[in-house]
Amino acid sequence: MKSSIRNILIGVLAILIVAFASPSDKYFSIAKNLDIFASLFREVNSYYVDDTDPEQLTKIAIEAMLESLDPYTNYIPEEDAEAFMTSTTGEYAGIGAQIAIIDNEAYISMLYKGFAAEKAGIQVGDKIVKANGSETINKSVSEISAILKGRARSKAQIQIIRSGVKDTLSFDVVREKITVNNVPYFGLIEDTSIGYILLDDFTTGAGKEVGLAVKSLKSDGAKAVILDLRNNLGGLLSEAVNVSNVFIPKNRVVVSTRGRIEEWNRTYKTLDGSIDDQIPLAVLVNGESASAAEIVAGVMQDYDRGVLIGTQTFGKGLVQTSRPLTYNNRVKITTARYYIPSGRCIQELEYGDHADDTVKRKAGIFKTKAGRDVYDRGGLMPDILVEESNVKSITVELFVQGLLFKYANYFHSQHPSTTFDASQFSNFKTWLDNNSFEYYSPFNQSIDSLYEMAKAEKQDQMVLDNILKLKKPLNETDTELEEAKHEITRLVRQELGARKELQAGEIKSILNEDEAILISLKMLRNQDHYKKLLSSN
Repeated sequence: MKSSIRNILIGVLAILIVAFASPSDKYFSIAKNLDIFASLFREVNSYYVDDTDPEQLTKIAIEAMLESLDPYTNYIPEEDAEAFMTSTTGEYAGIGAQIAIIDNEAYISMLYKGFAAEKAGIQVGDKIVKANGSETINKSVSEISAILKGRARSKAQIQIIRSGVKDTLSFDVVREKITVNNVPYFGLIEDTSIGYILLDDFTTGAGKEVGLAVKSLKSDGAKAVILDLRNNLGGLLSEAVNVSNVFIPKNRVVVSTRGRIEEWNRTYKTLDGSIDDQIPLAVLVNGESASAAEIVAGVMQDYDRGVLIGTQTFGKGLVQTSRPLTYNNRVKITTARYYIPSGRCIQELEYGDHADDTVKRKAGIFKTKAGRDVYDRGGLMPDILVEESNVKSITVELFVQGLLFKYANYFHSQHPSTTFDASQFSNFKTWLDNNSFEYYSPFNQSIDSLYEMAKAEKQDQMVLDNILKLKKPLNETDTELEEAKHEITRLVRQELGARKELQAGEIKSILNEDEAILISLKMLRNQDHYKKLLSSN
């Protein structure tokens, strides 16, 4: 029933989309097709064989229409408005904790330093068993978050179980306005005069936070800076301008937006003097650096202001504008493409009527200020390519099952001041055995699938036997663990860092093992090499 109605609505909305695109008699076409849709909607609701839900049908219709445009044009119903505002402002009222679900149980996976939950004494790794009297078992993160969020200065009652502590602990946490930092960590890298800044987001205040971090690092003796934009999916365009302004002077073009509404087209320039437009700069990027993060990285590349290090970025060159709808609903519409100072748009894919353009159009060549060749389409290509290593499948399995998280709880409760390294790895393997960890590799699973396929096709026994010979031995777990020892040790150390110093501890625990950071340090220490990278292809 629902699929039939969905198909009808998609068909009608396809007519609407064509109407919107037509240059002739546009407003008549809009009115006409909206009237068609309204009359169809009334007929379906009045005469369909089963009862229908008008709100659900409308939502299906809207989402079907927007789905045909691009992935970033989204309907925001009234009930999601608060989450949308949180994503743009970085503010909400709650206890200041992140939650993870492991084996249908809720755990505190991270705390925001200085906010309600941490001040009350809750710790990373604590298992939440009740929230405001409601059991949390089998509840989703969103369900538990809805219980814990609430009016500022109201109380949330939380009962937790802590590894190594016999009794259930109870906390009355006073909710407060939580502001999530865009810069969760900055500091000098150990035994160097090079500062490191992790920029996680582009919500309100990102530029100010990066500026303060640079000032603080310089006062501590920093002679160069690494700005980490990896896994930063972007945010506010205005904050991309503000972050860029930290490193480039006043009145420089950062980004231009061009769309169908000419009066909305704008060129954004830096408004203030820079914090430091000379300090050597490395910018770390990867395939999850997108949107505002790509603007900042692209600006640094186009002005030859910093060296990009990492992997090719995501390639999101589309601008979204939030528009109000009736009854407190909103729509986020792609209204323009953005262009960085060299003139390039780095959008990877086109959508809708322009979907074929991606295949037809070759990447254009543009020039940086110093005359280096750079390219549009497909995101930004780093100046120094550092491929990210693939995580081994057994490590993924341990992470997905929550075993790295649980082991960190156990190890921290037993050795709160001990650093985990390879010498404790045998302890980890013993713990896994005691917790009945079984690993069956994707390779063996594929062989099983091939065997079943061959069996279904009635292949002879010799073929079936030869397929089975391809399987890895069943005692492969220990071998696989040893091969993944380094990355598992690193992840456990991250988890333990979070239990000691929250997100700062998580980050600091692996700075000296990060290949992109190590390459950045080497480059920044060699200023002749740094300058050469910024002056030639």
